[in-house]
Amino acid sequence: MPISLKRAKELAVGTIVHHDTLKNADGTALRLKVNGEVKTWKTMPDRIKIPFKHGLYEFGYITNKTDEGALNVDIADVHMRRDD
Repeated sequence: MPISLKRAKELAVGTIVHHDTLKNADGTALRLKVNGEVKTWKTMPDRIKIPFKHGLYEFGYITNKTDEGALNVDIADVHMRRDD
């Protein structure tokens, strides 16, 4: 189940989210660690940008708009597991 916009705005630094379709080599869901504050805009309250880290060298953003660079993940493709 995707993260809601309200829940995404409340994500804290260090929170682990899991990708729905991308998998690791062993078949488990790809883990993304939130590594910065959630950016929001006053003029566009439905837009967010959440920085994440994956592995040692990969960084990107979880967004609900697809207008940015190469390592962006759509917010509809991530979820939080209940055991985290």
